[in-house]
Amino acid sequence: MLNKLLVASILQPATCNLHLQPATCHLQPEYMIYPSIQPITALSDKLGLSADQVTTYGKYKAKISLPGFDEKKIRSSKLVLVTSITPTKAGNGKTTTSIGLADAMQRFGKNVMLALREPSLGPVFGMKGGATGAGRSQLVPADEINMHFTGDFHAISAANNTLAALLDNYNYYRQGTPEELKEIYWRRVMDVNDRSLRYIITGLHGGKNGIPAETGFDITPASELMAILCLAKDQEDLRTRIDNILLATTAAKKSFRVSDLGVGGAIHALLKDALHPNLVQTLEGTPALVHGGPFANIAHGCNSVMATKYAMNLSDYVITEAGFGSDLGAEKFFNIKCRVAGITPALSVLVVTTQSLKLHGEVPYTKISSADPEGIVKGMRNLERHLHILRTFDQQVLVVLNRFDFDTDEELQLIRNWCEQRNVPYAVNNAYKNGGEGALEAAEKIVELTATKPEHISHTYEINDPIEAKIRKVALGIYGADDIILEKKARLKLKEITNMGYQQYPVCIAKTQYSFTDTPEDIHRYKNFTITVDDLIINSGAGFIVAVCGEMMRMPGLPEKPAALAF
Repeated sequence: MLNKLLVASILQPATCNLHLQPATCHLQPEYMIYPSIQPITALSDKLGLSADQVTTYGKYKAKISLPGFDEKKIRSSKLVLVTSITPTKAGNGKTTTSIGLADAMQRFGKNVMLALREPSLGPVFGMKGGATGAGRSQLVPADEINMHFTGDFHAISAANNTLAALLDNYNYYRQGTPEELKEIYWRRVMDVNDRSLRYIITGLHGGKNGIPAETGFDITPASELMAILCLAKDQEDLRTRIDNILLATTAAKKSFRVSDLGVGGAIHALLKDALHPNLVQTLEGTPALVHGGPFANIAHGCNSVMATKYAMNLSDYVITEAGFGSDLGAEKFFNIKCRVAGITPALSVLVVTTQSLKLHGEVPYTKISSADPEGIVKGMRNLERHLHILRTFDQQVLVVLNRFDFDTDEELQLIRNWCEQRNVPYAVNNAYKNGGEGALEAAEKIVELTATKPEHISHTYEINDPIEAKIRKVALGIYGADDIILEKKARLKLKEITNMGYQQYPVCIAKTQYSFTDTPEDIHRYKNFTITVDDLIINSGAGFIVAVCGEMMRMPGLPEKPAALAF
């Protein structure tokens, strides 16, 4: 059901994502206000899905399952990645832009689908509010997608914490034996921002209460099981990846995996339904697969491989996105996801806003909604860096300005002139206000620019490079750093990684999204800095090494005034 704020966000321009207010609550169903909203079974019928390939969750949501992938169809489908310049704390509107682009392409008569991530309750109740687009460029049913959806996040949390309980129980009964675990890597998760749970002690009072141990919670999007769900190719691959998770080391300094614990079947059982992508639609009836939700600052930031390949199997154009700026989500999309999935985007869309450009032009945050052409010009250095990043992957780039009501014609013309002078394709997106009609210019350019598909990606590093070399190549080639520094803990972990034979894994760098450095306050620094690697985490099931930089926390805290206050 739609609530009053959702209706208001459609009828009146705003500057942020949806914040639901159940207290003001339920009005008419979506289909009564927007005739294009259709039952999910009608949408699945249009996609050519049979009844046994669709499991409905109410009237407007479903999980779908295909018998396999048609690789020829996938190769012919054109994948468009949406990323952005360095965001403000309000975001740059990648999801709103992605939805608008897909709706516009549908208006052109193109066979198009969206492949997006699911919202996490952490940001929904924390800083961002909802994550289903905004205005007339939204997914529906927005309130259900933002909260609980089809239960994927809950399944991942339950599976993660069941595994933690089984691991602790195993160790409890093996105290004082050669099988006792000396170092446990596996942590618990929950889908809530809670800084108080970052470091905790379990098993207090000992004895029948367990073994006292220092551990902690990460947020669910940072769970290795989330990454596994998003990178798994099918149920068999999901089970294999679960069994490969490194949980601990024994007293004899041997690796201890889920396969050694013998509970892979139980964890797989908790996740088998969650592996199926979720089908919903936009306000204009464009089909969308919304599945998986790793953050790009502390995880790999991309929706599931299965959802992306399903969408490519079912449509001629697929619009997908990667979290935060091109230095985080897009880098991991190219270096991790594309390697696993064997896919190559036909185009990258780089989203900009006047607010972000002004922030990077050293305009105070409190004034970035006010007109400031000089700030825009100075902030172009950020756009230029992100263009450079995408071009290192041999991507052709379309710059799309996500328009706000307070943007002036002078500011928009400045950005257009800058792009035209550099032969950079450019378009304005006004889908927030006008739906797909507001993104027709950008959609037309997408069709034009994807007429010829690129054949390959130039990755930042070779997969056989040493882990330290991979991190250094990302830091220098993507962020623009002078060098990296490995702290003592990271150096010790690097030895473990080498001894265990995990050197062939790609790297997933966890760092702030607000600057190219590892410090969020350094938003205006583009050179003369180093990246400090505090820790290295082996995600052997996901198949990558997480490099935690600049004291980055994998459990976010809440702001002073969390979004939950708006409910």
